[in-house]
Amino acid sequence: MGEKYIVDEDWIKAEDKKLSDALSTANNTGLRQDIMSMGLANQEKNLVQEQLSLADELETIEHLLRGDILKSVDVEGGGKVQDWVASKDSSTIILTEHGVHLIMNTIMFYLNKNTLLSNYQEELINKKMEDFSNALSDAIFMEYEKVFNYPSFEDCKKILDERMERKTKLRMYAYEITGQKVDEKTIKKGFIEEIENQIEREMTKIKEQIIKDKLKRFEIIIREVQDAVHSTYLRAWNGQERRTLRQHTQITEVVGNHPTPLTKHNKGVLGRFRG
Repeated sequence: MGEKYIVDEDWIKAEDKKLSDALSTANNTGLRQDIMSMGLANQEKNLVQEQLSLADELETIEHLLRGDILKSVDVEGGGKVQDWVASKDSSTIILTEHGVHLIMNTIMFYLNKNTLLSNYQEELINKKMEDFSNALSDAIFMEYEKVFNYPSFEDCKKILDERMERKTKLRMYAYEITGQKVDEKTIKKGFIEEIENQIEREMTKIKEQIIKDKLKRFEIIIREVQDAVHSTYLRAWNGQERRTLRQHTQITEVVGNHPTPLTKHNKGVLGRFRG
């Protein structure tokens, strides 16, 4: 006669519960890993978007072209933040609205993610920078009368009045130290009589000097624009930007990788005994 095996129902139930708990834990772990993987994927997407975005650079360039000033401003609830504000000094406003748009439209063809994700050698980068500089210079030269913000009559008059005021105070001081008493209006009237026939020439000289000063500032701004474009091309040197993005993606895949969660058997251990 064959041997009879006695099945311990309690032991089987206990073992079945252990296995069920293990399966549940494994599935919960898999779920947590799935959620973590999704989080890593979102972080990776945000990182890529941030890395390829040149919005901050373009915004800074536009503010500089407009002559805006970065300064601390008050915020609600107290405290201060750095923000761009329009300049009240006309001498710092070098370009017209047309000039700002012309330069911004030109550089946006170069400062974009297509440039970043390209693969350029040094020789080609230098050639493209030369082409960019020539294109920008030609565009400005062809429309310079609409590009530059020329000083107005009021701007020149203000400077001439300030010069007259300084000369008047200096002449009054000279009279004071020599013990002479002269009325300020009399001194100013004398200065006006001296330059009465030269006011137009003085205004022209003032206008020319303002233009020269603005051109010096404009040269600095253009160099900053060229440096921004050059830096963008350097990020594409030998495809470095694409290589960096691939490395980030590979790291995310390794960190987010996890084993496939186990599938729970409907019958369990007791079911296998029972058929």
